[in-house]
Amino acid sequence: MKYVSTRGQAPSLDFAEVTLAGLASDGGLYLPQEWPQFSPEEIRAMRGLPYPELAARVMQPFVGDCLTPDRLRELTEKAYERFAHKAVTPLVQLNEQQWVLELFHGPTLAFKDVALQMLGLLFEEFLSRSGGNLTIVGATSGDTGSAAIDAVAGLDNVEIFMLHPKGRVSDVQRRQMTTVRAPNIHNIAVEDASFDDAQAMVKRIFADETVIAKHRIGAVNSINWARLMAQVVYYFAASLQLGGPDRKLAFSVPTGNFGDVFAGHVAARMGLPIEQLIVATNVNDILHRALSAGDYSAGKVTPTAAPSMDIQVSSNFERLLFDVGGRDGAALAEQMRGFDANKAMQLTNAQREGAAALFTSARADEHDTAQALRWAYEQCGELIDPHTAIGLHAALQAEIDPSVPVVTLATAHPSKFRDAVEQATGCRPALPARIGDLFSREESYVSLSGTYEAVRDHILENAA
Repeated sequence: MKYVSTRGQAPSLDFAEVTLAGLASDGGLYLPQEWPQFSPEEIRAMRGLPYPELAARVMQPFVGDCLTPDRLRELTEKAYERFAHKAVTPLVQLNEQQWVLELFHGPTLAFKDVALQMLGLLFEEFLSRSGGNLTIVGATSGDTGSAAIDAVAGLDNVEIFMLHPKGRVSDVQRRQMTTVRAPNIHNIAVEDASFDDAQAMVKRIFADETVIAKHRIGAVNSINWARLMAQVVYYFAASLQLGGPDRKLAFSVPTGNFGDVFAGHVAARMGLPIEQLIVATNVNDILHRALSAGDYSAGKVTPTAAPSMDIQVSSNFERLLFDVGGRDGAALAEQMRGFDANKAMQLTNAQREGAAALFTSARADEHDTAQALRWAYEQCGELIDPHTAIGLHAALQAEIDPSVPVVTLATAHPSKFRDAVEQATGCRPALPARIGDLFSREESYVSLSGTYEAVRDHILENAA
């Protein structure tokens, strides 16, 4: 299996090289040269498999000969052994049509654990072969940071610098990052910045000769293909439990950086029968505007009760535009240069039509979010977090045949957003016992001005 850049100028790489590289050298994102396919018979044969074994089956075509099937299965077994639920990603039924896929049973209570526990092991595996060290630079709107830090804390050949916009993540999210005490962990709070600002700094790091001349830079954000690959698995898991491949499902996905919902697109490309992928956004609705009207233009980020979705530039959307728009790297590179310069672009007819074959979108404001939180609690007895509520709002509004199950991806445990949940429902969710001492732990992080130079210099001064 070889991987190509969405911008067409970077060399093709194998899976191990792509995992360690993260972003392509031409500024693009890596995708498989061609999509592997499963037949309906092969998908049926996956029914009843434990999650780690299912993960190994789904991932194997992407891994190629970089890992043997036995070694891949060993890694998936280890990746999911710390999850609090034996099913790893269990389904919960809300009513006749609506379901929730709980993706928050990992060590940091967010869906990012499903991929990042695996990615940390892949880093360790491939670095042990090639030698040398990896300096990870990432940005987080809340959950990626804690999940990535948990996954790599204490690893000998990996260190991580994680940027978060100061004051724009919940107290639980921040503490899950800043209370991890390991010598390879570096937390940076970027002042007067949004997630988009922090993410732009990370992308600049990958192209900065003063940095890459001294350090091998890696990525844990969903720009890293290996992370996105691991997210494909739970679409298969949900489908198999609800009748797949002999029954179609629809999925509603709370969406910020587009990686989670793009994993559903990958599953469909592999042969999983999906009726519809609903891209659920909050008022930071660039993706809703792009999919409904072809208008991909960034506005000002508005802080909401769902901070992981307070994003105006969705990196993984580039992967979709490439895949449905003819896979023309040169044309997409020109299109993205225009967006970088103007923060606005129009999708081509091919891109709009290609996306419309599977994707729809919906927008939820703060009132809609609170209503969905109350509906889940009062009608179904379920506490959900604000991000999941946005997905549920979109699912309830969607016009989908009643015979088609609609699965909303529950991306975080409600206790990570206790204030917003309590305000909407009157019930304050408790932290699970396994992280119950979070507020008694000492924090450690540095605050830096919101300039690229301040962040870059800090990394150069402190990277091993």
